[in-house]
Amino acid sequence: MEEDLANLNIFEEEEAPLWGQGNVDVIKEDYRLCLVGRVLTDSVVHFLSTRNTLANLWHTLGGVATSDIKEKSYLFRFYYEIDVKRVSEGMPWTFNRHLIIFLPTYR
Repeated sequence: MEEDLANLNIFEEEEAPLWGQGNVDVIKEDYRLCLVGRVLTDSVVHFLSTRNTLANLWHTLGGVATSDIKEKSYLFRFYYEIDVKRVSEGMPWTFNRHLIIFLPTYR
């Protein structure tokens, strides 16, 4: 053990970068079943409350994954096209009496 510790050094040496080998599959995100929503208010909006309230109102078939993009803006990822259609056609939506606008994502 002492020999192993003696061989250690604390000098910083730059290591060569590791490169991927072989065929690397690039994972592409599919945004066709997503909506971007923004709450129109000057007050603070609690992300978890917004997410839970809208998920309960929508009753989606496959659920909905919600990501916080930035302040008061969210990405809603649906699993079925019918869920996106129902939410889009059911507008306007509100949270705590504040209007939420939804736009489809294009990529």
